[in-house]
Amino acid sequence: MASSTVRPDNQDDDVAERLLRSAAKLSYDPAVEVDWDTPLDKGFHGQSPEWNSLYGTAYWNEMTEEQRKELTRQESASVASTGIWFEMILQQMVLRDIYRMDHTDPRFQWALTEIADECRHSIMFARGSQKLGAPAYRPGRAVMELGRVMKTVGFGEAAYAGILVAEEVLDVMQRDWMRDERVVPFVRTINNIHVVEESRHMKFARDETRRHLARASRPRRHFQSLVVAIAAYYIITSLVSPEVYVRAGLDPERARREAAANEHYKAQLRASCAGLMEFLSDVGMLTRPAVFFYKRAHLL
Repeated sequence: MASSTVRPDNQDDDVAERLLRSAAKLSYDPAVEVDWDTPLDKGFHGQSPEWNSLYGTAYWNEMTEEQRKELTRQESASVASTGIWFEMILQQMVLRDIYRMDHTDPRFQWALTEIADECRHSIMFARGSQKLGAPAYRPGRAVMELGRVMKTVGFGEAAYAGILVAEEVLDVMQRDWMRDERVVPFVRTINNIHVVEESRHMKFARDETRRHLARASRPRRHFQSLVVAIAAYYIITSLVSPEVYVRAGLDPERARREAAANEHYKAQLRASCAGLMEFLSDVGMLTRPAVFFYKRAHLL
């Protein structure tokens, strides 16, 4: 469903114009800002250990410090790879949403600015994963195909609420990582760039979600709420590829069992999404079927 060619009201214009001015003043070029040349120092973690899927488990306590650091580097790369996958879906949904929009509309221009940011971020994450010594982690085939379905059936508010679901969790964890001196410096720089630029994306996504829902029927709102919740479930459960345990030299079956039962990690996820869940409740997207998937993903 494409957006109308009717110009938005002044308030919508103002938000987009402010974001365009902010992007002009404070944006980064990862090719220049990130230290790509210094060899990887394996004395650092790739993420704050407290965000690792095994942190606090018996297996974590048995691991050597070298194994812990390698696992955090692999999990950092897995998170980045999942981000690349879902950002590609969201970019297609946003492009479809603005397809018929007036090109002089600040919202159209901001949407393209955001997509340009996401392209740079995806390249940045890809290079970062490569430097961490990780492969291109991808969700399973079934999840990849579900992504094709989402970008086909989701429209309007699903695109923008999807941005929030993907970015809110990353925002909280990456704020921790970018301040953590245990994390390898180039990853801290990557996280800082992403946090700064995604804060604008999330502001726009919240405004667009509200704007689209204001004219949505009850059946449409319930359908889109379910689409976003299912997407959230598969995003969160795809953040940590099982392959990371193999790459860190661990028993993958035991690691998966202990990660699945790790209450510390689940609590981290719930805390990171508190603001998002409040927003979704406020706009009427926490329907009963949606809540089922958010609870399964440990976001509620």
